[in-house]
This record gives sequence, C-alpha cells and structure tokens, in this order.
Amino acid sequence: MASSSPRRRELLSLAGYEFTVDPPQKDEPADLDISSPIEYAKWLAHFKAAEVAERYPDDMVLGADTVVACKGRIMGKPADAHDARKMLAELSANRHVVITGVAVLGPAGRSLIQADETAVTMKPMSAEEIEDYIQSGEWEGKAGAYAIQETADRFIVKLDGSFSNVVGLPMELLEKMLKKTRM
Repeated sequence: MASSSPRRRELLSLAGYEFTVDPPQKDEPADLDISSPIEYAKWLAHFKAAEVAERYPDDMVLGADTVVACKGRIMGKPADAHDARKMLAELSANRHVVITGVAVLGPAGRSLIQADETAVTMKPMSAEEIEDYIQSGEWEGKAGAYAIQETADRFIVKLDGSFSNVVGLPMELLEKMLKKTRM
C-alpha cells in the first residue's frame, strides 16, 4: 500500500487483506493544473502508486488519495489551524463531495484507476464548535479538515454513498477493482 494513512491501514486490515505499507518518498507536485476534483484525486492516487510500484515490480500496489470538493473548490489537507478553520466554516451548513481516487497497479503494466464519490451534508456549526474541533487536533492530516470516523460525525446530517470512502478508502470500489485485476 502506497500510503502511511492509519485509516486506510485499518480498513484494509479489518477486511482481511495482507499488505505491506510503503509510503511514497516523493512529495506531490504543488502546481497541478487539474480543475476536476475526480481527475485530481485519480491523478494523485496514480502518482503515489506508480512511485511505489517502481520498488515492487512483481507485486500489486494500491495508491489512494482523498479530496473534498465544495462550491467548486478542491480541498485537500489543511496547511495549518487557520486553514482548517476556513475549510470547516465553508463546509458548515453545506453539502460537499468527498472523492477518493484509487489506483491499483500490478505486474506487466496492469492498472486500474477509478474514483468514488460520497455526498456529505453538514449541519451549521457555530464558531465555538469549529474552534473546539480545531483544538482537538482531529483535523490534522485530513482532507476537508475533518475525520468522520472520529468525532466529526456529530456535524454530519446526511451521507449519500460510501462511509469508508469518507474515511479514506472506498472498500466497495476497491473490492470490485481487485476482482477485475484477478481476471
């Protein structure tokens, strides 16, 4: 798995997969000119998987990347607490889409790259609620500055799609992709 995400590791372990964790060594390019959130997430997932696949040419490598799209803006991981506050204020009382790109690369150039989307609607959050959440530190390293699997679920009023996608790895999609690679 081309990721150091403890959430992805937990999802794969709970599903019974055996895997090795080897995160990419290269930083993601900061100057990508991809305006489609779906294409952006897929590109990042492929970037991560391809870099790690070079070290494991005979193995199947999984890469994933999650982004949040709200009002036409792509949100990745916040740079700092100030950035997280802005993201949460924008998500408050709004519907957004969580998109996870998934890349499965295997021997002999086999590859599948897809994405899953989950629509999430958040309740209105007060400045105090946002500040309390910022102080918790749960926002760190999370696309859109929240973790639904921790305590941010209290802000969610509606979820249309895969819960595991919002956590960071759409297990339903991954299973379909892995079945295709076995054919």
